[in-house]
Amino acid sequence: MSIVVYFSSVSGSRDVKDQQAKIFQYLESKKIKYEGIDISVSSSIKEDMRRKTGNPTAMPPQIFNKGVYCGDYSKFSEAVEDEKVEEFLRLK
Repeated sequence: MSIVVYFSSVSGSRDVKDQQAKIFQYLESKKIKYEGIDISVSSSIKEDMRRKTGNPTAMPPQIFNKGVYCGDYSKFSEAVEDEKVEEFLRLK
């Protein structure tokens, strides 16, 4: 599995929940296989996500491909608008 999406199953933010749902729905609609990693399971998972993004305050959702950071929801949304999701996800 190459695409990894860090998310939170217990986020109190409606925006975060909506963003995560949009990413998952898009990936599923395009039949792009992915793994979701729930940062609410362990603080070490959240810290690992933040370390990998290079941002000590990064919040989910965060997207990676084969360990390479692709971006957050705003970058994903921009790629969808520009019809460049394959490039964003580094699938090309």
